[in-house]
Parts: sequence; C-alpha cells; structure tokens
Amino acid sequence: MSENRESTHVKIRHHHRHHRMRLGWKIFWSILGVLVAFLLIFVGIAWHNLSVTTGDMYSTSGANTRRNAQTVLAQKKPVSILLMGTDTGALGRTEKGRTDTLMLMTLSPKSKTTTIVSLPRDMKVNLPGYPEYSPSKINAAYTYGGVKETINTVQKEFNVPIDFYVLVNMNGLEKAINQVGGVTVTAPLSFSFEGSTFKKGQTYHLNGAQALRFARMRHEDPNGDYGRQQRQRLIIAALLKKSASYKAVLNRSFLKSISDSSQTDLSMRDMLRLARSYAGARDHVVQDHAEGHNDDEGGTSFQVVSHDEQQRITNLLEKSLD
Repeated sequence: MSENRESTHVKIRHHHRHHRMRLGWKIFWSILGVLVAFLLIFVGIAWHNLSVTTGDMYSTSGANTRRNAQTVLAQKKPVSILLMGTDTGALGRTEKGRTDTLMLMTLSPKSKTTTIVSLPRDMKVNLPGYPEYSPSKINAAYTYGGVKETINTVQKEFNVPIDFYVLVNMNGLEKAINQVGGVTVTAPLSFSFEGSTFKKGQTYHLNGAQALRFARMRHEDPNGDYGRQQRQRLIIAALLKKSASYKAVLNRSFLKSISDSSQTDLSMRDMLRLARSYAGARDHVVQDHAEGHNDDEGGTSFQVVSHDEQQRITNLLEKSLD
C-alpha cells in the first residue's frame, strides 16, 4: 500500500514538472521574430530535464535601473526585455564586436500583447558613459561599455525602463540551426552573399552557416538594415517552428554550447514567472521599428532618428507598459 502511494506521488510530481515545462513553452513560442527567443526555450528545457542551470550565462547588467524588476514581475505588470545579438563568433570572429541586432520587447499580461521594436544598428546617439566617443552609433555602446552602456543608452534615447536583457552571439545561432537539422525560409529578395545565392520567392533549406549569410547581408538590400531585420525574423521564426518539436535539443553538450554563447540577467525563477503569468501575451504580437534617415558626419554614416520618431516609439512602448 505504501509502495503504491509512493508510486502515485512520483507520477504526480512528474506530471507537475511537465505541466510547468508546457507553460514555459507557451510564452516563448509566441515571440516570433525575436533574435534570441530560442535561447530561452532551450534554457527552460534544460532546467527541467538535464539539470543544466543558467549559472554559466547569468550576469547582472550594472545598468542604471529605473524601477525594481522583481516587483514588476511579482505584481504581474508589463515587463520589458532588451534583446541583443552580437556578431562575435560569426565567421571565426573572436573580438567583442558590436550589437548588430537590438530589439526592445514588452510583455503585457493585462492586454495580452507582446510588442517588439527594432532599433537601427547605426542610430546616431550620444553615449552617456562615453561622451568622448560621442556622437556614435548605438551598436558601439556595447563595444565601449558592454551591456551596461547599451541599456543606459537605450533608456536615455527612448525614456523607457529596461527590466531585463538577453544577449546572444551569432555563433550560438549557427549551432542552434545545425542542431535542429537546418531551417526552411523563403527569400524576400534576390541577392548573393559570401558564396550563397538566393532568388526572390524561392524556398531554401539552410544549414547554420547558410542561414547566417541569409540573415547578415545588409549593403545589397534596398532597405539596408531594415531589410536585414526582416530576414533575421524569418530565420528565427523558422528555427522556433523546427525546435518546438525537435528532440535533439535535449542533449547536454548542445545546451552547454548555447549557454556559452549567451548572457542574461533573467534567472530561472524569473523565466518561470514569465511563463506562468505572461503566457497570455502570445495572443497578440505587435512589431514595429524606429525609422531613421541617412546622415554622414566626418566620414561616418549614421541613421538619424528624428525627435518625432523617437517620441512615437516612446509612446508605443509606454502604452505597452501601461
């Protein structure tokens, strides 16, 4: 009799554990188009199944916080996350690099909405911690002052609080794509880049290296960095669809390689809170970007985002954060 009760208790714990895992999937599956959402999925799986924790990639930002993020989560208020993708690790690069991708995401459980705003990598800014290097491109904030300076700069430019951040390098993205056996995308334009050729309207199955070429090309795109952002979203959407049912991600060496390519100040407890209380945000996804215009200064090409455009983005984000 005691043995039966013990067996039943084990089954109940097993069911609860998998119930928590399914909750974790829901919130992350909803965030299509975000460069590093796949990272959170893998981390959630690892915590439940392989005892691989977030310790290796957890790192506080040191940025000037504008509110208590833990209080925001505890009260289930809309939360903001800065998503950063660097070119470190791509094509054999080992230098620190810059943030080739910057996206500010908000999750609102009340309005059941996820808002994703892309920021131009060449946006002209004054770096609050490095006035001697200003004006500079916003992606250089990471080069000079890492995550801390990037967060401080984005908060200063758009006057919104950033509660958390996630950083991933392109090497980690390539490994993830190879692990799931490649991704399938349809090219939105015709172009050739670093030995790969794509034709508009044609569908391709790409390995990790090919996917990076598809996502990284910028100068030949008539929409420049904005066009590249679109192709990055296509790659991540394809990766999420593939990895959602792909059991090969559940191996220790792969998850370790992802954690080595990533950094975040989201603890596992924070991620579980997001999964449990913010799952409704998957119901509606709003995507936007800050639009700039070309400006050359001292031989450097910038994207200047006007005051009106910055205010438009600020208003959008403030509304999403209530």
